[in-house]
Formats: sequence, structure tokens, C-alpha cells
Amino acid sequence: MSQSNGQQQPGRDPGRERHRGAVTLRRGAIPSSTADQRLLDSRSRGDWKTRDAWRALRILSEFVEGFDTLADLPPAVSVFGSARSTPESPECRLAEELGAALARAGYAVITGGGPGVMEAANRGASEAGGLSVGLGIELPFEQGLNDWVDLAIDFRYFFARKTMFVKYAQAFVVLPGGFGTMDELFEALTLVQTGKVTRFPVVLMGEAYWRGLLDWLRNAMAADGKISLVDLELICVTDDVQEAVRYIVKAEAALSAEQEAVREESVARTGADQRAAAEAAPDRDGAGGATSRSVSRPGGEI
Repeated sequence: MSQSNGQQQPGRDPGRERHRGAVTLRRGAIPSSTADQRLLDSRSRGDWKTRDAWRALRILSEFVEGFDTLADLPPAVSVFGSARSTPESPECRLAEELGAALARAGYAVITGGGPGVMEAANRGASEAGGLSVGLGIELPFEQGLNDWVDLAIDFRYFFARKTMFVKYAQAFVVLPGGFGTMDELFEALTLVQTGKVTRFPVVLMGEAYWRGLLDWLRNAMAADGKISLVDLELICVTDDVQEAVRYIVKAEAALSAEQEAVREESVARTGADQRAAAEAAPDRDGAGGATSRSVSRPGGEI
């Protein structure tokens, strides 16, 4: 409602809202904290036994919603980068080109659904005719989902959202970003290094931005034995969109070939076991059968 001078009343911004599944909160109804904050707040130990049991059901519902919604996705690639990048920035232009190239290669594009690099990647995919997915998160400062997202899920909890980024993607592409981008990058590298996920390509785009980090990983972390040099081979660094897509496609083909080889080996082993079992079975017309007939002779002769 406006005052007589045409100015909005304080605190009545009609554009400010937060979504929690089916619930929409606006203006003063928006709480000052998020579900993640309340879950992880160690100062509220007194209510853990009562509130956390209910939170567990809410967390489970987020996983169910995510699994059910994303289960039918085509092959997909998760793209990460800063929400603060401007549309004219090099990384946004690169992200838009990347999103289009991935869509043309048959991949859906998954982002955090926000502005900046995420919006650019979603836009590129959508305009190229691909499926554009946004996995939003409840934050103290509202970002909202960008207009280029075709399929969106809003999450309360970071860990449920991060599971979806990995579970439904064949690769990660990481463009310049901040703490959240670094979090996703190093989680992906940790999952690959420890074998929790296999053949999961991680591509860094924006070579100049990443150069200092890569030098530190090589000259400090690897040099001190905290990682091995071979771990750095888990990362593909390029500013060439087509090279990035080829790297992802090649890794997927290699994984498919490995899975097919495992399947064929399993079929062959099963066939060999069945033949061995048949050869080891006693011949019904052999000694076993003769013994059976002698036992059944009249008079009880053996």
C-alpha cells in the first residue's frame, strides 16, 4: 500500500519473498534465519531431542522430492560459478556459450538457479533447446530463481541440494566464483579422489582465474605430500568450450565402455559357472542310478 506522496511504506517491498515448497513467505513473515542455520546452531541444544526429530522428516522429504523430480533427467552436467558476476563479464559469456554447447551435445544443464554465471549457463542451455535445471537454496539474502530455469527445486538444506548436484550429473564445470563455488569444486575432487564417484570429469574454465589456486595445489599441497601429483590430473583446465564438452563426452564414453565390459564379464562368468555345475552333476544313468535301483529291490536285498 502506498502513502499519499506516492512512496512505498517501509518494509512493504512487494518483490521480497521466500519459497519453502508449497509455502510462500513475504515481507515480515520471512524469518531472519534459515533452516540450515537453525539445524546447525549449537546454542540450542535444549530443543535437539524435540525439534531435530521433526527436522529429520523434513530433510527426508527434501531427498524424496529431489529424487522423484530429477530421476527422469537426461544426462546432465552441473555448472557452478559466481552469483555476483555481471552479464558482461568474461565468465558469464563463457557460461552462456558452454550451456548452449552442452545442450547441443544432449546434456541437461544443472545450476544453483541464481543470477550471474548460473543464469548465463541456464540461458545458454534454454535458448539452445536443452533442459535447464535450477536447484535453489534458502539464503538469508534472497537470490530467487532466474527466468531461464525450466525445472526448479528449492531446498532448505545445503547437503540435500549438494547430493542432487552430484547424483544427477555426469560432470562438473566450474567457472570463477566464491566460497560456494570452491565448496562444490573441492567436494567433487574429494569424491573422485576417494572413489566415491568414478569417472567424474571436473573441468575448470577461466584459466587466468584458477592459475594461482592450481599453482598453490602443485607447489604447496602436492609438494608437501598432502596430495599426489596424479590427483591434479583429475582436473581439466580449459577456456575452449568445445574442448570441455569433448572431455566430458569422452569420459562418459569411457565409463560406458567399462560398464559394458563388466556386464559382459559377468554374463560370461555366469555362463561358465552354469556349464561347470552341469558337468559336475551326477549322470542319472550312471552309478548313482544303479545304487538307487539296488536299494529298491524286493526282499530288501542290498
